[in-house]
Amino acid sequence: MDAVRLIVTSRRALAVSGDVRELLTEVWQAQALAQAVGSRLAVAGPPELRGEALGLTELAGRGCGVLGTPELAPGELRAAHLTELGDPRPVLLHLGGLLGEVGIVLVGLACSAEDESTYWQCMEAIDAADEARDRTRHMLQTLTTREREPS
Repeated sequence: MDAVRLIVTSRRALAVSGDVRELLTEVWQAQALAQAVGSRLAVAGPPELRGEALGLTELAGRGCGVLGTPELAPGELRAAHLTELGDPRPVLLHLGGLLGEVGIVLVGLACSAEDESTYWQCMEAIDAADEARDRTRHMLQTLTTREREPS
C-alpha cells in the first residue's frame, strides 16, 4: 500500500479511537509508520533527504519505544503494509499532519492521565512526535529549495 493511503488510514483510526488504550495504540501505529517512511526515505529517497530521514526514523522509533509495543493481531501493523513511497512531498505533508494530530492526542491524554507513569510516557511521546514533525518540515523545505535551484 502506498504511504499516503496508509497515513490517511492512520489519521482516520486516530480520530475515531475511544479509550486511552486505543488512542495509545493508534499513536504507536502512527510513530511506527513514521519510522517506516523515514527508513524508506533514508534508503531510497532523494539524496538530500537521507540524513534527515534517518533522523526521522530514530525519533519515531523513540516514540514507539516510550509507548511500549501494543498487542496487535497479525496483519494489524500498518507500517508493515508500506510498499511504496511515491513522490516524497505529499507523503511528508500528510505525515507532518499525522504527527501534529498525534501530538494533540498525547497532550489530551497527558492532561487526563490518572497516574504519573502514563503522564510521563505521554510527555516523552509528545517530544518525540514534535521532533519527528520538525524533521518532516525540514525535509519539505529541502525539497522546496531543490526545486527552486536552477538546473
